[in-house]
Amino acid sequence: MITIMGILLFLFIGVSLSAGEKNAGGRSFNVDTIKTSAGNLEITFIGHASLMFVFNGKIIHVDPIMREGDYNKMPKADIILVTHEHGDHLDPEAINAIRTKETAVVLTERCSEKVKGGIVLKNGDGDTVKGVAIEAVPAYNIVSKRANGEPFHPKGVGNGYIITFGDRRIYVAGDTENTPEMKALKNIYVAILPMNLPYTMSPEMVADAATAFKPAILYLYHRDDNLIPELKKLLEKEDIDIRIR
Repeated sequence: MITIMGILLFLFIGVSLSAGEKNAGGRSFNVDTIKTSAGNLEITFIGHASLMFVFNGKIIHVDPIMREGDYNKMPKADIILVTHEHGDHLDPEAINAIRTKETAVVLTERCSEKVKGGIVLKNGDGDTVKGVAIEAVPAYNIVSKRANGEPFHPKGVGNGYIITFGDRRIYVAGDTENTPEMKALKNIYVAILPMNLPYTMSPEMVADAATAFKPAILYLYHRDDNLIPELKKLLEKEDIDIRIR
């Protein structure tokens, strides 16, 4: 029997989802829709550096981490992308929860030591995985270093990824600063960049990179929200849609 309470609950859920939220793993997450020449791309912001893309029936997870969501309840992955081996990006438990025999895991050489059977992409490599073009972009620190002088993210170890959906190139930067390779990127429609110190970028670094390769849409993840007003001020004269999710 359909009760009034049931109808109200249905209406509430319907309004929430249409407003850009998706329930997965017992939590609601922000979802944005990007139009492409080959259909709509949905980007779900799970938390920290964990993302999910849905495109033409394919599910692509990026840096799935159990602390950000219950991946036992998440959609199974067609493709999993892992940017580097740090524990807030590489979580074998989360990967195993969404991995099937058909899932392709794209990862770095160091990540392959913990997750077997994946496709290793080195900086600058590209591949087409299950019909999706994926490029590995170097992700590393230039300025910020540990007490022993080693960068938090050394050059040649971590990846960012450019994923092409129809006519849209989506750049997920991973943990990085405003490297020359990032600033030389072309035709990036959506950039998802980190902004937290000392591990990734300052607002000045994000602004420097964004003004160099000029994405149409800029999302910030792996971020310190206290830095957002400064970034917005730095980019206020640029024609870049800054979205906070």
